[in-house]
Amino acid sequence: MTSTAAEVLRLLTVRGETLAVAESLTGGLVAAALTAVPGSSKAFRGSVTAYSTELKHRLLDVDTTLLDQRGAVDPQVAVEMARGVRTALGADWGISTTGVAGPEPQDGRPVGTVYVAVAGPSTAESGVSGGGKVSSLRLNGGRTEIRMESVRSVLALLLQELAGEQTGNERAQDTEQNGGT
Repeated sequence: MTSTAAEVLRLLTVRGETLAVAESLTGGLVAAALTAVPGSSKAFRGSVTAYSTELKHRLLDVDTTLLDQRGAVDPQVAVEMARGVRTALGADWGISTTGVAGPEPQDGRPVGTVYVAVAGPSTAESGVSGGGKVSSLRLNGGRTEIRMESVRSVLALLLQELAGEQTGNERAQDTEQNGGT
């Protein structure tokens, strides 16, 4: 996970872009993974841990009707969290985690139901309502395993978006800047 976090931060730094994180079930673990990387302050703006449903609306501007109708464990909620933290913290990219780590189901969703999302410059035309890309996960294991896999998954989703955005020329410049051939 540290290598994924390091690669995300490296790409963001090369691009001159920033990242903000909105977390629910992971309770700060995504921010901890990012800040464990030396030099993370070059790209990481900060995070909001909105564990309660009310804070998802108040701090991240998630639509109250959506929360009332579908609950906090929902793919569109994840997208709105990513968009909301991006706006709230003034970042180029926002990522989010929401789901059920257990031990009990929540909002009618079984343990292991997780949604991770990314919102950024490339996701504005994604076709997802409000822009953003979301990944639906069905994870096995205990609470700790579900939370750690959620961290890994959201960082991998962002890395996929960042790597997919680079053109061949940008990749060549990035390799040259980092001593490659």
